[in-house]
Amino acid sequence: MIEYSKVVLKNGLTLLHHYDDTTPFVVVNTLYKVGAKHEEKHRTGFAHLFEHLMFSGSKNFPDFDKPLQEAGGENNAFTNNDYTNYYDIVPAINIEIPLCLEADRMTNLNINKKCLEVQRKVVCEEFKENYINLPYGNVWHLIREMVYEEHPYQWPTIGKDLKHIEEATLEEVKNFYQQYYAPNDAIMVISGHIEKEIAIQLTEKYFGAIPAVQIPEKKFTEPEQLHAKEKKVYEDVPLNAIYIAFKMCDRLDPSYYSTDVVTDILSTGSSSRLYQQLVKEEKAFVEIDAYITASDDIGMLVIEGKVSEGYDVAKANALIWRELEKLREGGVSETEVRKCKNKMLTYMSFSEASLLNRSISLAYYESLGDANHINEEEKNYEEVSAKGIHDLVNQLLLKEKSNTLFYLKKDKAH
Repeated sequence: MIEYSKVVLKNGLTLLHHYDDTTPFVVVNTLYKVGAKHEEKHRTGFAHLFEHLMFSGSKNFPDFDKPLQEAGGENNAFTNNDYTNYYDIVPAINIEIPLCLEADRMTNLNINKKCLEVQRKVVCEEFKENYINLPYGNVWHLIREMVYEEHPYQWPTIGKDLKHIEEATLEEVKNFYQQYYAPNDAIMVISGHIEKEIAIQLTEKYFGAIPAVQIPEKKFTEPEQLHAKEKKVYEDVPLNAIYIAFKMCDRLDPSYYSTDVVTDILSTGSSSRLYQQLVKEEKAFVEIDAYITASDDIGMLVIEGKVSEGYDVAKANALIWRELEKLREGGVSETEVRKCKNKMLTYMSFSEASLLNRSISLAYYESLGDANHINEEEKNYEEVSAKGIHDLVNQLLLKEKSNTLFYLKKDKAH
């Protein structure tokens, strides 16, 4: 059980406090409820751009990193389709340093022509290096466009098109900041060796006077898929690859946990079904994996595999469907389910040993609606059953609900 307290400031800032006297450190984790799904179709990549811009300094602190480093601290950030998360770790005695830094960049971020051009260059180079020039780099652009017809999950966090960042104006960037970087769009977790009363007092001191803003309301919809989709692309890659994606439930749906266990049964470890049959026995693939995206809204269950050199791609694809059919018809045993659940619960236990992980998780679950979800996860996984999995796969892993991307090596004909 992870204990925490929750306070909402008058300006809408949500503060979660988690006490841990076994460490001399504190974590200040700030989650902004803005991710790639909040962007406009013609200007994607802004959420990720701001992950970089937020380290460009602010009015009173032109260098964000230096004060933290001098205080013996460290920091980092990450962005996804649903939110952006920033964290600072410092010795408890220096708690006020990250708080005044975070408050200043929440309201007085250096967004000027020079800062934008520097970070624009960084982001554009990242786009080119990891998504244009890297083998299989544009896979997620292709898969997301196939799976999502209406939802802004249609593009990955890096953005849909490099031009969207290249052509972004200073005014557009400032507007994005003013729309989403506000106390009433933020969840702050202060955890570690600091008393609750002090955490509340200091949060009020540094953030209490920051005004709330009107957050843009966005509604996300996505129709049910009724027909199978296939796409072939030919690129300069070392091996042919197959990606099969299915729409799955949102993160708060009870069937999320069964879906997560299904992917572990299929591909986690050398005893998993896909590895045993398609890598070890058939030697059709050199590697194969199954996983979920765990998105706030409609997510994806994805199966991906690199086909063995010289192996027929169509036959390799048929073998994947053979295994899915066996799963639908024969189901799974309670022993198989128990084994996967034990692995998950062990991983969760190790993960919660980290103060930083606890802090990030508290902010994340609060963004879903209730931080106490963190204390319900073990129970939710324990309730997964073989019957529940059988019912799920017979609704989910169907040909007509599949999106298959064949990512193939170029030959003389292409």
